[in-house]
Amino acid sequence: MSVLEIRDLHVTVETDQGTTPILNGIDLTIKTGETHAIMGPNGSGKSTLAYTIAGHPKYTVTQGTITFDGEDVLSMSVDERARAGVFLAMQYPVEIPGVTVTNFLRTAKTALDGEAPSIRQWTKDVKASMTNLRMDPKFAQRNVNEGFSGGEKKRHEILQLEVLKPKLAVLDETDSGLDVDALKIVSEGVNRAKEATNLGVLLITHYTRILRYIRPQFVHVVVKGKIVEEGGPELADRLEEEGYDRFLDPSAPIEA
Repeated sequence: MSVLEIRDLHVTVETDQGTTPILNGIDLTIKTGETHAIMGPNGSGKSTLAYTIAGHPKYTVTQGTITFDGEDVLSMSVDERARAGVFLAMQYPVEIPGVTVTNFLRTAKTALDGEAPSIRQWTKDVKASMTNLRMDPKFAQRNVNEGFSGGEKKRHEILQLEVLKPKLAVLDETDSGLDVDALKIVSEGVNRAKEATNLGVLLITHYTRILRYIRPQFVHVVVKGKIVEEGGPELADRLEEEGYDRFLDPSAPIEA
């Protein structure tokens, strides 16, 4: 069983106003096969948590620990975290001009496994995943995310998830910008990946609509860099009805 453990995590970021605290003591444990949803208002630190787990250099850990299978994640480089089995689906996937989807995926798989996959089986697996995600086969020869729509970028993220087979998937607002059909297709891809490998999932979202398709066992509400409430799927339903007002200062301005 793979386990991600986060203990008393404090994270800051440098802004024009100086050093700004973002996370203020996060405690979280995710085990193989579990799906955890992180919810909260804008600016609460949800995406910061995702990028800190993945190793984004913009964020500085000032206190606390992150371990994965007992190993110190914070001492690992970004690629070492990926090879250990940690996968991040970004809210805003970047374009990589000059690198085709096919080459990108095969290079990533080779780096993870230490050897190149069998061409025949690899091609079969990629085609099957693309078909399930309703991606045009021509996308395999296009440069990564270059000229892709928002929905195409998100489907490409889930294509990576399916073929790279990580142990833990951190999905940062994968539902943002998706219409109803694309949301269902992407969610089905996540569910297939989980069924195939029993991976753990950390799903970050503002809204409950994706939780209708990807059902979490655990829901955590993050406000001002802290987990302020935890529960099961019923907590997400309550947030859908009530919003986050009960966690916020009613006189404070709403974040953009």
